[in-house]
Amino acid sequence: MISYAPFWNQLKTKRITTYHLIYGQGISSNTIHRMKQGKDITTRTINEFCEILNCQVSDILTYVKESPAAEEKE
Repeated sequence: MISYAPFWNQLKTKRITTYHLIYGQGISSNTIHRMKQGKDITTRTINEFCEILNCQVSDILTYVKESPAAEEKE
């Protein structure tokens, strides 16, 4: 499972709001919503975030192995 926890930490560390991303940088509010829900985003969007935040992909997302119990629910 992809986790966007590093992204939220980057925003907090750099004091950047989602409001700024949406209205100042042109990021879709739907993209922010999808990330909050843990859903997929495109590599183009990941690239945009890396440019905006001046960071690496690993600063945006990380892979977290799901537990067997979580896999059974799907």
